[in-house]
Amino acid sequence: MSNSIRIKRLNHAFMQEISKILMEEVRDEDLKFVTITDCDITNDLSYAKVYFTVLDKEKKQKVLVDINNAAPFIRGKLSERIEIRHTPELKFIYDESIEYGEKMEKILDNLK
Repeated sequence: MSNSIRIKRLNHAFMQEISKILMEEVRDEDLKFVTITDCDITNDLSYAKVYFTVLDKEKKQKVLVDINNAAPFIRGKLSERIEIRHTPELKFIYDESIEYGEKMEKILDNLK
């Protein structure tokens, strides 16, 4: 199996499992309302950038700090759930693309 197909499958599996871990196993209530939007694992499987959004934009900065503090716990849970020799280090990044899309939509609506 080619490496790119394997990485795509892992990206998808990571997104699903991280979402479940956040909903079911993390105690911080703010993290239960995080939506995982994408995952980008490096080819050598050493790092994974995990993109997310939050419903409450006011809590964006707090959630960013809290979720990165919880990364070792989430990584440990992932290693129990996904059969992989070395679970990548997780770096959570706020996904600006949805906000950007909403902003563009408003601009287009105003042009009409």
